[in-house]
Amino acid sequence: MLATFSLLCLLGVRYPLSMLPVLFWELIWKTLWLGIVALPQWLAGHIDPSIVPNIFACSFVVLVYIAIPWRYVFAHYVLARGDRWR
Repeated sequence: MLATFSLLCLLGVRYPLSMLPVLFWELIWKTLWLGIVALPQWLAGHIDPSIVPNIFACSFVVLVYIAIPWRYVFAHYVLARGDRWR
C-alpha cells in the first residue's frame, strides 16, 4: 500500500489537482491518528518514547492543510453538480 501511495504522490507532482483525493486520504488518516491515538496519550501524560517519531512525522499534516487549494476544493467538490443517475 505504501509503495502505491508513493507512486501516486509522484504522479501528484505532474497532475496536482487530479491527485487531491490522495492528498485528502493523507489528511484524514494523519488527523485521525493524531486525534485518536496521540492526543489521548498526551492528555493522560503517557507519551511513550517509541511513539514520539510517529507524532512528529504526522504533525506535518499541518503543511497539507496549508498546501490544499481550498477555493478549488470548495468549487469542484462541494458546489459542483453531480452527474445524473441513469
